[in-house]
Amino acid sequence: MKFTGEKRYALLMAAKDSDYVKKVYGGYFNVFVNAFGEEGEKWDLFRVVDGEFPAMDELHKYHGFVISGSPHDAHGNEPWVLSLCILLQTLYVMEKKVLGICFGHQVLCRALGGKIGRAHTDWDIGLRKVSLAEDKYPSTLVGGLKEVPPFLSIIECHQDEVWEVPIGAEVIASSDKTGVEMFTLGKHIMGIQGHPEYTKDILYNLIDRLVNNNCIEKEFAELTKSRLEMAEPDRRTWEKICRNFLKG
Repeated sequence: MKFTGEKRYALLMAAKDSDYVKKVYGGYFNVFVNAFGEEGEKWDLFRVVDGEFPAMDELHKYHGFVISGSPHDAHGNEPWVLSLCILLQTLYVMEKKVLGICFGHQVLCRALGGKIGRAHTDWDIGLRKVSLAEDKYPSTLVGGLKEVPPFLSIIECHQDEVWEVPIGAEVIASSDKTGVEMFTLGKHIMGIQGHPEYTKDILYNLIDRLVNNNCIEKEFAELTKSRLEMAEPDRRTWEKICRNFLKG
C-alpha cells in the first residue's frame, strides 16, 4: 500500500514479516502506513534488516522516517545495525523527522549518544499505562485534543530499554516498568518504547511465537493474554500523536 502525492516518507524495516502479519495485513509495511499514513503521501519501504538502505543522495527527498521494532538487539554490533546508526546520525544533522518505535526508539537513542541495554526489570509484554510529562510534552503532539491526558495505554513487547537519553533530549513519558517510554530531541527526533501501530491480535501471535522459541514461559504468556482481554490500547490517540509529529 502506497499513497502517492507530495510528502514522502520512508519506513526503515528492522524485522522480517511474520507469517501471520503477511497473511492478515500483507506485511508490517501496511500496518505502519495504515497507522501513520494519510492520503496525498508516498511511503517507501527499506528492509534495513536485510541491508537495504536509502541512498544518501536521496535522503533530502523525504519528509520523515520511521524505524520499526525488531527482535534484534539495538545495542548489538551487527553490520546492518551499525549502518543504521550512521544513517540516523546523518538524518539528525539534516534535521529530518525521525520516529523510532521500540527497537527504533532504542537504536535512535544509541546513534545520538544515549545509553541502552537489557531492561533491568526483564520483559515487558502487554498493555502498559504510560504517564505523560505534561510540563515537557510538546503541545503540537496532542493537537486536536482538549488537554494532555495524564495516562495513555500502549502495547509493549520488549526486553531492552533506554538507560540514558542523548544530551539535550527530554524524557516526555515514563511508566512504572520503564523509565524512558518516550523521548524527544529538538523538534525532529522522537522515540516511543511501545508499539502504537500494533493491534492486539498482532501481539497475541507474537506472544505465541515467543513461547515457541522458548523466549518466555507459557504461564507468563497465558497470564499476559488474559490481562490483554480486559483492556484496550489508546491506539487512535497514539496514531494522532505520531502523525502530528511526522507531519508537523
